[in-house]
Amino acid sequence: MIEERVEQAFAEAGCRGSVAVLDIDRPGRVTVNDGLSTVAASTFKIAVALELFCQATEGELDLTERVRLSPSQATPGGQGFCIFDDDVEVSLRDVARMMVTISDNTATDVLIRRVSVPRIHARLAELGLDRIRLAGTIRQEFDAIGLDAGFAGWAEMERAMRGAGSPRDAELIWERALSAPSLRPGRITSATTGQMARLLRMIWRDEAGPGEACAAVRSLLGQQRLTRKIAAGFGDEVRVSAKSGSVPGCVSNDVGVVHFPDGSRFAVAVFTRPIGPPGPRVPYGDSVIGTVARLGVEHLRRLGR
Repeated sequence: MIEERVEQAFAEAGCRGSVAVLDIDRPGRVTVNDGLSTVAASTFKIAVALELFCQATEGELDLTERVRLSPSQATPGGQGFCIFDDDVEVSLRDVARMMVTISDNTATDVLIRRVSVPRIHARLAELGLDRIRLAGTIRQEFDAIGLDAGFAGWAEMERAMRGAGSPRDAELIWERALSAPSLRPGRITSATTGQMARLLRMIWRDEAGPGEACAAVRSLLGQQRLTRKIAAGFGDEVRVSAKSGSVPGCVSNDVGVVHFPDGSRFAVAVFTRPIGPPGPRVPYGDSVIGTVARLGVEHLRRLGR
């Protein structure tokens, strides 16, 4: 059974996981724990991009609108606008590009505030995807984690980690943060692999919104720079358009569409989390995501022959 092979791959990698693989052009599917609500990490940014481009196509906003970003308003994330020293002015379209291609958290929060969480949820609900749920901006989520860990917010927790007396002391702070109630599905932005794969399938079939908006999302996902997860399971002849997401020590996720030279296409969502208590050292590699993606896709390709 394909499901048993997937579960075995997760177990051998030292993690638990959920998977949904959907044939985009046929009814075939492979699912394991696909209804389990899990911390979405940055995979949810696809839904933000979809709402932005839908509102633009529907005439509610202009993608060339310029927004000014200041370092004082940055959301932590390690890359993108949060490491800039100076103010920058950029279009909404390019803010979306930064959000998807390098997973820029500052860019994401700009767009969440611009299109609004209620509007994102309303569109997802219309698509029957009511288990993809945003808790707010990323900054709000980070501050909630910091508060639960006993600090005034995320910034104070980061300062404490940087000033810790030893690497282990810093790890203990992060372990406390990972055990925070605000990192549980329902409190933090969460989703199921089943609904994330369905969202991708609808975007690729122009069923998630206006065709122009769906095409724009597909274009950005094709420019994604972080391709070590699902894509690792396939050869160079296979094109993968994906959005990854992770919380170190908590979850490692990837969702995307796998394109074969013969034209077959598969929507894939894989969410993983370590076995045992959360901690900074995740005991498994991202390669298991590529492994289970390949298992599911190869099974469906055999069925389609």
